[in-house]
Amino acid sequence: MCGIIGYTGLEEATPILLDGLEQLEYRGYDSAGLALFTPGGSLQRLRAKGRLSALRDRVREQAESGADLRGTAGLGHTRWATHGEPSERNAHPHRSANGLYSIVHNGIIENFEALRAEMEAEGVAFTSETDTEVVAQLLEKLDTGDARETLRRTLPHLEGSFALGILYHSEPGVLYCARRQSPLLVARSQSGTLLASDAAALLPHTRSIFRLEDGEMARLTAEGITFFDGKGNETAKSPIEAARHVTAAEKGAYAHFMRKEIDEQPEAVRRTLEPLLRSRQLQLGEGERALHDPGDIHRMIFLGCGSAWHVGCVGRIIAEELCGIPASAELASEFRAQKSAINSHTLCVIVSQSGETADSLMALRLAAECGARTLSIVNVEGSSIAEESDCVLFTKAGLEVAVATTKAYSTQLAVIYALCARLAQLRGTWSGDSLAAFLHGLTALPDQIEETLRTCEAPAIAWAQELAANEHAYFIGRSLDHAAALEGSLKLKEISYIHAEAYAAGELKHGTISLLESGTPVVGVCCRQSVTAKTKNNLEECAARGAKLFCLTNDTALRLPRQILLPRCHTLLATSLSVLPMQLLAYKCAELRKCDIDKPRSLAKSVTVE
Repeated sequence: MCGIIGYTGLEEATPILLDGLEQLEYRGYDSAGLALFTPGGSLQRLRAKGRLSALRDRVREQAESGADLRGTAGLGHTRWATHGEPSERNAHPHRSANGLYSIVHNGIIENFEALRAEMEAEGVAFTSETDTEVVAQLLEKLDTGDARETLRRTLPHLEGSFALGILYHSEPGVLYCARRQSPLLVARSQSGTLLASDAAALLPHTRSIFRLEDGEMARLTAEGITFFDGKGNETAKSPIEAARHVTAAEKGAYAHFMRKEIDEQPEAVRRTLEPLLRSRQLQLGEGERALHDPGDIHRMIFLGCGSAWHVGCVGRIIAEELCGIPASAELASEFRAQKSAINSHTLCVIVSQSGETADSLMALRLAAECGARTLSIVNVEGSSIAEESDCVLFTKAGLEVAVATTKAYSTQLAVIYALCARLAQLRGTWSGDSLAAFLHGLTALPDQIEETLRTCEAPAIAWAQELAANEHAYFIGRSLDHAAALEGSLKLKEISYIHAEAYAAGELKHGTISLLESGTPVVGVCCRQSVTAKTKNNLEECAARGAKLFCLTNDTALRLPRQILLPRCHTLLATSLSVLPMQLLAYKCAELRKCDIDKPRSLAKSVTVE
């Protein structure tokens, strides 16, 4: 969730660190800071609460006052608060009592309270509320005069997850780093070496990147990188080539990344489907390995968090209908908290945009321990979930900057469609004209997404004019329409801060209809032909209690005052179209309410802590 950038080399570090932090802004944060070795060898630290612009102002003020910030080695950090309120004193980098170590940290040190109490009893004075400062103080306490050896001895004392970047006062120009569960990358550039928590910060400098594994450490100098295992022994590593290009992070003429990414969905889905669907023939590439002996798959579980879980809710329905396999969609955090009856006959599908979502990664590991087959659907090559799964299917969404997902969600849906159809084909539960019709619909899907975006923008904006002033809104639907409603309500709440909930339409009379008052907005999704009539009846029940109705449908026979008519598509693919006006509705409501659309309060793009 937080962002780390580090550099040592021949160039001035401060501009590189600030530009790197800018590339990481999309991850979500509430404060920022940097530490660097000055030309005289001392450690300078600058921190600020709020946006990166506040830190840039602090750097400019210090430079104008005569501070020498021309150092060529340093660390930068954007913090999303976990322990301690957002403030300058809780911002990273943190340093030890005597200034021997300065560190930045992503993750959570679960035993920090015990470590802190122990050191406070020994007279160590802490200056922040964070778990991170404990690591800096512990490094100083265990200092051996050799930073690598000190780091090796310190790591076993830490429980939880971490990606650490470290400056050692006695070694100007050198960076140390280590990781456990939180992602950390290192790279060489033409002028030096870098470390970062996300490839986006490295892409302006190089596309050849090294990924640290759990328990590994590295020492970075201007000349190169040395890797070490958990015992301190040198190891060799091979780089991976980053597939994304930095220009993907440019807004162009758009006011917000989210609006740009909504419009990028047709092409993103087209790119994603192209390797999976050639000449209307399904071929999943590496994913085929997860489907070997398809008759031996007795159960499917879709695992994810947030929007990725909503994708799994779609997958559950399609898998059962097409493949004849019992299926479920599980929140990854809840899956970890219970003992699941899974075994080698279970196929677990882990959905994650970043491939680093902490709860999803832990759920993957639990599934693997139980002997289940694991297949991941992720957007980032070389990510932890991709590397640890039995096999992986990559979405081709490109870099998604806005915290609220749009094109990553749509490409995940596309992969789910292809996966379930291929498994049905292999199991012999779907073939002939039915399969041909589905593949025809899947081939046409990118063009239909493009058509839907073009035709539904104006009515979605009109809806927003009526809805934006409300503090509550409800979304209803049945079957796949309920799964779509879940995503629509999440979009509205996370960027406009309107309290929005999605309910299975048939459950309204079991309590939730009591929430309706005169003028309460209710958005109905009516795109699954087999249940459209029933959902329409539920909408009428809402209207009878004073609700203001909004309806998304592909049924030309429906006649409601506020209605967006969507293109007809294969009934199992309707979620990919019905979600689009809800994305636009949320965007426009947030714009009218003057919200920070790309960086909603308290949210982060990649949730790498539990």
